[in-house]
Amino acid sequence: MSPGTFSGKWARKFATNFHTCLSFIVFLWLDFVEVILCVLFRYLDKFFEGKASACQCLRSNYGIRNEENEVSETLHGRKNIFREMGFLRFPRKWDDSKKTGIVDHEVMKNSHRWSDCGCESCVSWMNNCVQDDEQKLHVQIKEPLQEGIEGSRESTAAIENVIFLHGFLSSSSFWTETVFPNLSDHQSNNYRLFAVDLLGFGRSPKPRDKLYTLRDHFEMIEKSVISQFDLKSFHLVAHSMGCIIALALAAKHPNIVRSITLVAPPCFPDSRDGAASLAVLKRVAEKRLWPLPTFGTAIMSWYEHLGRCLCFFICRHHRTWENILKLLTQRRELHFLIMDLTKHTHQSAWYSMHNVICGAAGHIDGYLETLVKSGVKVCVIHGDRDQTAPVECSHYIKTKVPDADINIISKAGHKTVALEFKLLEFKQCKFCCRLCYGMENFENERVIEDMPLETFEPTIGMLFDGYEEMFEFYKAYGRQ
Repeated sequence: MSPGTFSGKWARKFATNFHTCLSFIVFLWLDFVEVILCVLFRYLDKFFEGKASACQCLRSNYGIRNEENEVSETLHGRKNIFREMGFLRFPRKWDDSKKTGIVDHEVMKNSHRWSDCGCESCVSWMNNCVQDDEQKLHVQIKEPLQEGIEGSRESTAAIENVIFLHGFLSSSSFWTETVFPNLSDHQSNNYRLFAVDLLGFGRSPKPRDKLYTLRDHFEMIEKSVISQFDLKSFHLVAHSMGCIIALALAAKHPNIVRSITLVAPPCFPDSRDGAASLAVLKRVAEKRLWPLPTFGTAIMSWYEHLGRCLCFFICRHHRTWENILKLLTQRRELHFLIMDLTKHTHQSAWYSMHNVICGAAGHIDGYLETLVKSGVKVCVIHGDRDQTAPVECSHYIKTKVPDADINIISKAGHKTVALEFKLLEFKQCKFCCRLCYGMENFENERVIEDMPLETFEPTIGMLFDGYEEMFEFYKAYGRQ
C-alpha cells in the first residue's frame, strides 16, 4: 500500500469518526434544548390560549386520541436522555391542571394556534367549516372537454376518473401546474382529473383536533372526492407521502380502483424486530450534521418543539419571507413550489410525518397483498439517486407485487424524478404515466435520450435530497 493511499484511508476514517462524535454532541445539546422548549411552549400556550396544547414528550400523553394502530410509535419512542432523566417531572407536577396535555375539542376544532399564521389565505378554510361534518378537502377539478368530440369515436368512450395525491409539504399545485396544462386532446376529452390538497396542507382544513393519521387522510378523500362526486371507479396517481395514502385507499376500495401509479414511494421493508415505524424514522431522518438537508430533516422529525420554533419563524411569517424572496429574485410571483412549503401548520406536518410516513410502515405489506388479490394494476416510477426513499423501496414493492411495472429513472432524485426521466414504456398504466408526464405519441415504444432537460415540466416537491439535486432543478428553470 502506497503512503498516499494509506494516509487517504486514515484521513477518511478520521473525518468519519469526527463527524460521528460531533453529531452526537450537537444532538445531545438539541435534546436539552427540546426539553426546555417543551416547558416554555407549555406556559406560552397557557398564556395565549388559556390551556396548554398537547405534545408527545411523554408516552402517556397522546393528547387527542389513541386508537389502535393509528398513532405511530415514533411519537413517544423518540429517545431523549434528559426527558428520561425526569427533567419534565417538576414543571408537570407544578402545573395545577390535572388535564395536562388533553385538548379541548370545542376550543380547538376551528381555531389556529397563536404560533401558526392567521392570515386570510391560511385560515380561509375556517369560513366554510362551522361544524366538523362540513370540513372537506380543497379539490381542483379538470372536467373533460366536450367541444369537438361529438360524433367522434372518442365521444362514445366512458369518461375515466383520476385522483392525484401530492407528497409531503406540497399541495394540489404539484399536479395542476405541471400535468393539467400539458394534456393532449385525447386526455382532455376522456379523463376527469381531481387534484386534492391533503388534510392539513394547501387550502384544505387544518383542524387542531386531529392527529393526521392515515385514517384521517383517506377518510377525508372518501368524503370530499369519492362520495362527493359519486365515483364508481377511478385511477390513483400519487407522489411520495401521497403514495402511502393511495395504497391505503386502494386497499380499502380494491373493487373500484382500476390502477395505481406510485412516484417515489417511501415504502420501506417491514422491520424484523417489530419496530417498523422507528426503523423508518431512522432511515428518512438520520441524526447527522452533514449533508445539511439531512440535518434539517432530523431536527424537524425528531424534535417536536424545535420544529415548532422553525414553523413559527418561517410559516407564521411566510408573507415576510415571500416579500424578501421577491426582492432578491426581482420577480412579482414566486414559483408555486416555494409557496407550497409554508401552506401547512406544524401540527399537520409533524403528525403526518410520523403517523403516515413512519406509522404506515407495518401496514404496507397488507395493502400490497390486497392489491395483488384484487388484480389492481400497479406502476412505480423511481429515481436511482433518491436519498429520501431509496430505490430499494421500489424493489421491495416488486417482491410483493410481481406483476408491478418498476421504472427506474437514471440520475433522478426524490423530488426531481420527473426532470430526467427517460423510459416511456409502461405496459399496464400507460394512461397514468401519460398524464403524469404529458407525453405525446406514448404508444411508440421508444426511449428519449437526446431531449433537453428543459423539455420536461417538473412534478416535484421543494425539499431536495442535496445541493446537486437543487442545482439541477434551477439549471432546468433558470431561464423561466
